[in-house]
Amino acid sequence: MAKANVYEQDGKQAGSVDLPKSLFDVEVNEFVVHEVVIAYLANQRQGTVNTKERSDVRGGGKKPWRQKGTGRARAGTIRSPLWRGGGTTFGPHPRDHRLKVNKQTKRLALKSSLTARAADGDIMVLKAMSFDAPKTSAFASMLRTMEAYPRKKALVVVDKADDAMLKSARNIAGVRVALANEVTTYDIVWADKIVLTSAALQRMEEVYAS
Repeated sequence: MAKANVYEQDGKQAGSVDLPKSLFDVEVNEFVVHEVVIAYLANQRQGTVNTKERSDVRGGGKKPWRQKGTGRARAGTIRSPLWRGGGTTFGPHPRDHRLKVNKQTKRLALKSSLTARAADGDIMVLKAMSFDAPKTSAFASMLRTMEAYPRKKALVVVDKADDAMLKSARNIAGVRVALANEVTTYDIVWADKIVLTSAALQRMEEVYAS
């Protein structure tokens, strides 16, 4: 059974905990993880890039020079792709980059990535976390004491959004905060260390265990 170290909010270790088998003890499917990560990145693309072809470029209605007798190559329009300022050949146009992945595949990829990270000792559990007011230094100090920052990228998973906590973390480079019911496989793969609050761990088990 996979285990993870448990920490207090001050970053000091306070024992260990058994991680749920349903999330952290499954057969790792690297192909599915790769498929889901590629789909996630593709779905982030806007697909709005565009280029003009020769028919879209302004001007070029008149033949630059007569067909024969000048000693120069034949030219029919100054908007030819061969000319500076001319149209683009086979340039990109707006398109939809989205890739569809079914729910079961996403869930398997998430469990596989969590299992792999737990096996590497990258999962950390935080008993509780609360901030009365935004305090970036306190948030960074907690992660630094846990050795999840600053030399590593840290993903902090919480069960619910807290304005003070979010403001404390948003200006720390290499730190992301995600909700337990919205965390993605890409988030897990991206981070070097994954910090889960106890409430978030319970919430993830409720949402993704089946």
